[in-house]
Amino acid sequence: MTPVTLLEQRAAWAGAHALPIFLVLLTLLGLLVLAVWPAGRTLRQAGAGRLPNWTRAWPVGAARLLPVGTVVALGGVTVVELAEHLRHGVTLARLDLVFNAALHTSLPGWALQAFGALTHLGDTATLTALCIGIAGALVGAGRRGLALGWVVAVAGNGLLNQGLKQFFGRVRPVQAAGGVLESGYSFPSGHSSGSLVAYGMLAYLALRVLPPRWHLPAMVVAVTLAWTVGASRCFLGVHFASDVLAGFASGAAWLALCITGMEVVRSMQRPPAA
Repeated sequence: MTPVTLLEQRAAWAGAHALPIFLVLLTLLGLLVLAVWPAGRTLRQAGAGRLPNWTRAWPVGAARLLPVGTVVALGGVTVVELAEHLRHGVTLARLDLVFNAALHTSLPGWALQAFGALTHLGDTATLTALCIGIAGALVGAGRRGLALGWVVAVAGNGLLNQGLKQFFGRVRPVQAAGGVLESGYSFPSGHSSGSLVAYGMLAYLALRVLPPRWHLPAMVVAVTLAWTVGASRCFLGVHFASDVLAGFASGAAWLALCITGMEVVRSMQRPPAA
């Protein structure tokens, strides 16, 4: 058995068990948020006051640049590597096809209907309405800086995704499930990146404006929505799995840049320590 054949068998198995795999990964993501939350809370509470003076221009010190830079680098490298494999090889494209074919023959009708409804949480119209509504609420509350950062994050990701799609020019799967039809290019998934950025930014805004008791629930809901919308694109057959992975990667990189920029501006607006 060749390595490619073995990979195809594993892709077929994953497609045939896509729904339980989705639920397991969703649970693991929730547990991961719960696991890292205490450490993140400690960093937020530490503040810049315990760090050397030269680090205070950055959010909770320059040490945060390392994880942010790591997210951006990993996101960019992931998108590029996936694109290179798709452009110059046939293995990844073949695995995408095998996975999609196995998924569509095993997905129950009720799950298809559920994901068909949930995927609209990542539609352009939904995210545009959300962007306008949240921006208006923030401006009305006197938080113009947050409103600007929110609009730049959501709208900027949309422009970035369209640019990437035009650059890579990958066609969509020919078989869509449940009568769902999409136009335009496929790589990377706009629903995946858009949901991660929009709901991730909402979680960040929750950390900034809501009482602490809402912070952890906001993070859990954001992770759940982003993962569910992204996965729905595979379940509905309008994207390949590599499209969704690339969408998550590009969205994570853009989200990290936007939040870091907002935190840098925030820390620069604070009065200097006595």
